[in-house]
Amino acid sequence: MNDVPGRIEHTVLGPTTTGEDVTTALDIALRDGMRACLPPCYVAEAADYAPNVEIATVVGFPHGQHTTAAKCHEAREAWEDGANELDMVANIGYLHSEEDERLEQEIAEVVATVPIPVKVIVEAPLLDEEELRRACQTAVDADADFVKTATGFSEGGATVEDVEVMNEYLPVKASGGIGSWAEAKAMFDVGAERIGASSGDVIVAEYREAIEKPDAEDADR
Repeated sequence: MNDVPGRIEHTVLGPTTTGEDVTTALDIALRDGMRACLPPCYVAEAADYAPNVEIATVVGFPHGQHTTAAKCHEAREAWEDGANELDMVANIGYLHSEEDERLEQEIAEVVATVPIPVKVIVEAPLLDEEELRRACQTAVDADADFVKTATGFSEGGATVEDVEVMNEYLPVKASGGIGSWAEAKAMFDVGAERIGASSGDVIVAEYREAIEKPDAEDADR
């Protein structure tokens, strides 16, 4: 399993996130070799503060029901501020009302707005398997780069079963409720390419402890 820390996006998102929270998260990401996922209002200063950290930010967060024009504006501004990747919340209302073409068009417009990777958050906990597959196919048809399981601000989070399905379509960012190396490894084992977690430092520490244990056991023999 190659470069585990580099496949983890240490995340600080939420209504009370401060600039100090962001710089602390960036310090941890830099120390542990992780990426970071931050609120859009802090992207410009984050890019200046930690230019060696790959920064993702969110678009249409957390419910995905912004207008397409607003999402495109958010995407463009985030890229201009220094974001390396975008996590866009899909409008699941379109999916539930079977307006898949409308959803595809919106995703495609955001993708076309910026020259950086766009991950589509499909909010898998709110979908049955048929809807999840439609959401992922829509992301494929719109030329998105990744699909992401969840925002973490709705019902549930990442599951092994959802990641297995999503991995049939595009690279997957598993996010929502992943707080340990055991949970992250389970997602990697079924094909997740990235992990989004507010406990990225815990995951990396547990991962490094796990890979060092065999050496310690050999030394005791």
